[in-house]
Amino acid sequence: MNTIDFSPLFRSVIGFDRLASTLESAARSEAGGYPPYNIEVADEHRYRLTLAVAGFTEAELELEVKDNQLSVTGQRRESESDREVRYLHRGIANRGFNRHFQLADHVKVVEAKLEHGLLHIDLVREVPEAMKPRRIAIRGAASGAAITHEAPAELAQAA
Repeated sequence: MNTIDFSPLFRSVIGFDRLASTLESAARSEAGGYPPYNIEVADEHRYRLTLAVAGFTEAELELEVKDNQLSVTGQRRESESDREVRYLHRGIANRGFNRHFQLADHVKVVEAKLEHGLLHIDLVREVPEAMKPRRIAIRGAASGAAITHEAPAELAQAA
């Protein structure tokens, strides 16, 4: 297994403490897996995760978000008719699954729908106002007067 040294990256970034553990867990996780999925980017703040869950009903699927981790679980319920069937070949997976996806900060699940054997999960990044770019007041050294550049109300009150 190849290892990648990220130490040069960490010398130039601040506040990405969880990045190392996220990269480590991604390296440990399996490349393929079941069920297969797509991750689409609609625009800068909207994403869609699509899982191929043919044969599962809404009642057999569960989504949970906890600590920025989205878990998608599918648990098949065996019916009486499933037990009576004899197969010559069984190539369609009839097993449960548990998939985990690490979500970035401020990414929220807004909708999930099941259609034609595909589970579509829509995600949106909702950046709080406090996190959006803003101008900061600069004080002149000689005059002591503040030069304001569209500072938010809370910064203007603090000055």
